[in-house]
Order: sequence, then C-alpha cells, then structure tokens
Amino acid sequence: MRDGGSIIMTGSNASLRGYPEWSVYAGSKAVLPAFARVWVAELRDRRIRVNVLTPGQVSSPMMEAAMTPELKEMFSAVIPRGEMGQPEEIASVALFLASDDSSYVNGMELVADGGSTVI
Repeated sequence: MRDGGSIIMTGSNASLRGYPEWSVYAGSKAVLPAFARVWVAELRDRRIRVNVLTPGQVSSPMMEAAMTPELKEMFSAVIPRGEMGQPEEIASVALFLASDDSSYVNGMELVADGGSTVI
C-alpha cells in the first residue's frame, strides 16, 4: 500500500451484543478495534489511517435465502426502524471511510447498524 492510504476492516455488531451461540464469531470481530488502534500507531509514519466499519443486519439475497421468517423478524425487531439495512447504506459508510472526507477519522469503530446496539 502506498503512503497515505486507508485500511478499513469489517467488524460485526455481534461483537457488541450478547447473541447466544455466537461467542467465537463475536470474539473474532471484537479484536478488530484493538488491531486498528495498534496499527494506527505502527503506520503513522506512512500516514495510513485504520478504521473498523461495523455493520448491523443487512438484507441481501444470501441473507434472504438463509434466514427463516422467524429469524428475520427477530433481527428486524431489534432495529429501531423495524427493518434490516440495505447494502447501499453500508456502502456509503465505507465510501466515507475510504474518502478524504474522513481524513481526520483514525483508529475508530464506526457502527452502522440502525441503532440496534444502543437499545
């Protein structure tokens, strides 16, 4: 990577909530903000920013095929607007983090989950 770039890691709001039977997955995602903080220090001379994008439940063809109606209702119920996010909504956050508009955002976890982890 050339100097002055941006690294964006994909987290999961499973690391922010206590979903039963998701401990290994949640743990693997919970470590990412720690990696980001360390890498900010290690990559500072190269002016590389490191952030974590943590999406919530996002509707996609794969999710639609894998989820039962009951599971989809359970996930939608924890989102204040009552429906899962759309891929375009997460993509716009990723574009922000990759762009110069976020030039002063470094070592942060940006949660885009429709507010499901705050209620």
